Amino acid sequence: MDTPTLFLSSFFFLLTFLLLLRSAAVFSRRKRHLPPGNLGLPLIGETLQLISAYKTANPEPFIDDRVSKYGTVFTTHIFGEPTVFSADPETNRFILQNEGRLFESSYPGSISNLLGRYSLLLMRGSLHKRMHSLTMSFANSSIIKDHLLLDIDRLVRLNMESWTGRVLLMEEAKKITFQLTVKQLMSFDPCEWTENLMKEYMLVIEGFFTIPLPFFSSTYRKAIQARRKVAEELSVVVRERREARAGGAGRKKDMLEALLDGEGGGGGFSDEEIVDFMLALLVAGYETTSTIMTLAVKFLYETPHALTQLKEEHDEIRSRKGGSQALEWDDYKSMPFTQCVVNETLRVANIISGVFRRAITDINIKAGYTIPKGWKVFASFRGVHLDHDHFKDARSFDPWRWQSNAELTSSLNVFTPFGGGPRRCPGYELSRVELSVFLHHLVTRFSWKPAEEDKLVFFPTTRMQKRYPIIVQTRSYGEM
Repeated sequence: MDTPTLFLSSFFFLLTFLLLLRSAAVFSRRKRHLPPGNLGLPLIGETLQLISAYKTANPEPFIDDRVSKYGTVFTTHIFGEPTVFSADPETNRFILQNEGRLFESSYPGSISNLLGRYSLLLMRGSLHKRMHSLTMSFANSSIIKDHLLLDIDRLVRLNMESWTGRVLLMEEAKKITFQLTVKQLMSFDPCEWTENLMKEYMLVIEGFFTIPLPFFSSTYRKAIQARRKVAEELSVVVRERREARAGGAGRKKDMLEALLDGEGGGGGFSDEEIVDFMLALLVAGYETTSTIMTLAVKFLYETPHALTQLKEEHDEIRSRKGGSQALEWDDYKSMPFTQCVVNETLRVANIISGVFRRAITDINIKAGYTIPKGWKVFASFRGVHLDHDHFKDARSFDPWRWQSNAELTSSLNVFTPFGGGPRRCPGYELSRVELSVFLHHLVTRFSWKPAEEDKLVFFPTTRMQKRYPIIVQTRSYGEM
């Protein structure tokens, strides 16, 4: 047999084999009462359609088309695995509340490898409970009020001192959130070391949702190299802190100290556990809150009435304080419209579009469907937050909706920007405070306009494609 004939025979044999596998999968889906859906192409499923949609400013059709065809719970195949995709609030709540009983945290290999097995996102069982509880204890209202608010206010004002002319807002917001997170975790103020560490983090995050094989993806390869550098730097910090403690040095009031301390549920953690844990928290604090800051500014500029009302609220706070610029806890608690802006930005932006879980056993869900043991599940927050059945004119930025008691009541079970259940983001209150302080100093000190057109994209993470360049102008006190 000649080479061309052999090639064609092999090709048709492989094609036939894959089609048979696909037919078997369809038959198996019907037999097991899986949610309706489409597994897409052999091997790659619908991953390319998902990535293509999320690289645009309008990824909704990926969900909308499937929901209209199959309903709010459907079967797909993404990132190498068959997945049950839920845009249904009841199913999402069921998934979140049954963490550790019916479902376990499970993310694509690229994220798992870059964050490390001891990241809070991937931990399970008693270790996760200990770490989650410890994180909550360092991000609750009393800690923010007594210790963190001062640093948040100081670092926001410090960074804004250098703003003039053209500013890349997303880049500046990331500086602020990274500095805040480093301060909270390790008590470091901004310096050359923190700047270099942030550069490596940018490379790590770029590797999320890539093919987790260095040979196939240069982005993933660079991300793994950057991850290694970050881990080495953090390991040095942990080792030096251990040595300082052994030498009788004074104790610091930060997360690292709590991890090394034997009291309050801490202590007994290995260096690897501490490094993975801090590395992942730096990613969370740096990436998500900075993006929310940027998008809040974008949405406010595009909604002038909301911006005017926000300025009035913060001008009143500044006027009441007289010459003092530093915000206090009572100031934060007197920002009702700001909290409406925060809620609406979280809802529309959907920085965390959803969470991945894996079924521990066969699980029956609504409408008589079954999720097979071992299958991935994606609980989509975005699919719920932007559903007109749950929020009127859901795809419009409308902070006033949060002033309506009817809308507030109806949103209790469908508004989940920080997840839910045992894995609810422990920094949810801290991120709200950071955003509120940031908006206060922004609107009382500056007016701004976009320097050029930019667009919002959602892959590999939610961000402005050009980092949202704006022209800032110092605002005279009292100027609207």
